[in-house]
Amino acid sequence: MMGTMGKMAALAADPREDSFRKLFRFYRQCRPGTADLRGVIDFTQALPAPGCSHGTHKVFRSPLSVSSVSEQDACRAGLQPVSKWKAYGLEGYPGFIFIPNPFLPGYQRHWVKQCLKLYSRKPNVCNLDKHMVPEETRDLWGQSQELLRNKDVNKKRPRSLLEKLRWVTLGYHYNWDNKTYSADHYTPFPPDLAYLSEQVAAACGFQGFQAEAGILNYYRLDSTLGIHVDRSELDHSKPLLSFSFGQSAIFLLGGLKRDEVPTAMFMHSGDIMVMSGFSRLLNHAVPRVLPNFDGTSLPLCLEIPLPDALPAGSVAEPCSLEDWQVCANYLQTARVNMTVRQVLAPGQDWEERETETTSENACHLDNKNNEAKRPRMNPNS
Repeated sequence: MMGTMGKMAALAADPREDSFRKLFRFYRQCRPGTADLRGVIDFTQALPAPGCSHGTHKVFRSPLSVSSVSEQDACRAGLQPVSKWKAYGLEGYPGFIFIPNPFLPGYQRHWVKQCLKLYSRKPNVCNLDKHMVPEETRDLWGQSQELLRNKDVNKKRPRSLLEKLRWVTLGYHYNWDNKTYSADHYTPFPPDLAYLSEQVAAACGFQGFQAEAGILNYYRLDSTLGIHVDRSELDHSKPLLSFSFGQSAIFLLGGLKRDEVPTAMFMHSGDIMVMSGFSRLLNHAVPRVLPNFDGTSLPLCLEIPLPDALPAGSVAEPCSLEDWQVCANYLQTARVNMTVRQVLAPGQDWEERETETTSENACHLDNKNNEAKRPRMNPNS
């Protein structure tokens, strides 16, 4: 069998591919449980001492603003006290913060259920809207729960609508055709997810973050997320927050250009990533979703139920055994990712945004003779 170095050499033999694409293809073809994954950083297992190198990259503890989020507010969002979180950064990626599962036991179930049962409902927008009439996509959960409750991964059967779901947009709905947000394409952002995002952002030093837009991605085991940069939001000084649930995935974080070799890392259930500052506009991708490392159908952290008595003011809601059976069967072969963004700068309105966009376009047109080009974007993160 060809070893890791042999595979990399074979992939590198194609001069038409940039460095990011080569590594993306390598990990897309890798086999779990082999030496192919030795170069992938795992922030939750066998971490080096802070300040030591992990492969070619130095991992260090990233400071958090413990005093910005009270223990009560963290608990309301289903999070451990910030003083108990572990946050890490990578040398060469300023503004990138990785927080391995800071959720309280059982609370991941709330967010999984919300992604599948509530956030997928109308008036939110999803990929199925282009192929189905509104009545058919109004309640994907209701039309899928019976199929999923009786799911047998070893038997072939028709896929439920939830299993055909690939993305959902929240708040300011992203226009995939012209790659913009607009004031007239908006539905109220979920208050529980806004609260969670505000607490995480504050703990990372971004007080006043406003959750205005969300893109949820629903991955199957054979799904990938292409190489892209999230730059459609007007205010890039605010972070991009990413929450992962379900099966693990490999995340590639690159540079400003695609000829820079990316860094590979695992994203496990409950992990949170924050991309801010310099790292806010870096190329990134997901080349592979991996079956659960524990050898069970679900990560062990998802086997713990929500507590019977939720604290006062909690944004989490009880999750019935029947609902969780549907969620658990779905996640046996799937991963869900929530990304949350602030679209507008503080105090900015859409009229100002349109004026600035028109000005940018005029400058772009003036530069056509100089062959100035804007990067192509795919914000599906």
